[in-house]
Amino acid sequence: MVSAKVVIKNPTGLHLRPAGILCKEAMNFKSTVNFCFKNTTANAKSVLSVLGACVKSGDEITFVCEGADEEEALAAMVKAVEGGLGE
Repeated sequence: MVSAKVVIKNPTGLHLRPAGILCKEAMNFKSTVNFCFKNTTANAKSVLSVLGACVKSGDEITFVCEGADEEEALAAMVKAVEGGLGE
């Protein structure tokens, strides 16, 4: 299991478009890809789960990846968020 904290940079937070981009990226990996925010754990492979976490701009989330390609999955998720998720 690997984890990393990252701050959401895009101005609108994780609304539908960036949530879709995040999920699409997470689906590329066999590992489970979750993130923790406040008291919530969300499945990064589920758009509804990501939207349900209500993450806003400037919020810090912690990605937790576990599985065969966990290192690659974590690096890709952090890179996607730091890149602004298409915004």
